[in-house]
Amino acid sequence: MSSLRFFLRSVGRSIQLVGVFLVAGAELAMTRPATRQARADWLHRFCARAVKKLGVEITVIGEFPARGAVISNHLSYVDVAVFAALRPCVFVSKLEIKDWPVVGWMTTMSGTVYVERGHGGSAVRARGRMQAAMDEGLPVVFFPEGTTTNGKTMLKFRSGLLGQVTDVGAPVTAAYLQYSLGEGNEAGVSVEDDVCYWGEQPMWPHVFRFLGLRNVRAEVRFAERPIEFSSDLLHRKHAAVEARLAVMELAAGQLAEEVHH
Repeated sequence: MSSLRFFLRSVGRSIQLVGVFLVAGAELAMTRPATRQARADWLHRFCARAVKKLGVEITVIGEFPARGAVISNHLSYVDVAVFAALRPCVFVSKLEIKDWPVVGWMTTMSGTVYVERGHGGSAVRARGRMQAAMDEGLPVVFFPEGTTTNGKTMLKFRSGLLGQVTDVGAPVTAAYLQYSLGEGNEAGVSVEDDVCYWGEQPMWPHVFRFLGLRNVRAEVRFAERPIEFSSDLLHRKHAAVEARLAVMELAAGQLAEEVHH
């Protein structure tokens, strides 16, 4: 019986989510927002509605910075929806997403900055678009790990995009994202496998399973102030190490609070 309820909940939320996509897509097609701010506003509204339909409860500790760049660990395709639901912002994403059906069109229309992995100069070309967004008062969010994980470890941060941000003198604020599951889920369900999307898991079956979960909680922690990098920013790989440590410090703070309570 519990498996049947899980299946029916997945089906019901799938229908609701399709409805959200249709409404948001129609709005985007009709209005075709021309400015970055208008596109970021559209993405914010869309993701706020989608997160609500998904039943994800978001807790924020600290403040989403109003300017500069935000870097975070990366766990799931849900990460983008969580950050965008908090405030209008611009994301940096891998180029492959641009070719996804429906989603690719929507991310492009929302003003996403694409980066082609493994191609020299891609990060440099993205710098102008990132700077333009920041100049217009929109924070730029990206995930320096370059891929999602199950949350048990934090991968080495890629230095390319981070170097482009520091080159233009933009402040970089660390953020840490963590998911948890409340009561009401089937035995064997876990954050690592059913919320986080990593490894070789097929995407759409994972999405369907995710839609059947109950009481999904996302906690986002923002650092109190931007990262103070070493004075010599020519060494981008060292800056990437410092950025990773800043995110890990937020994770350690989360763990300390859990132990205390």
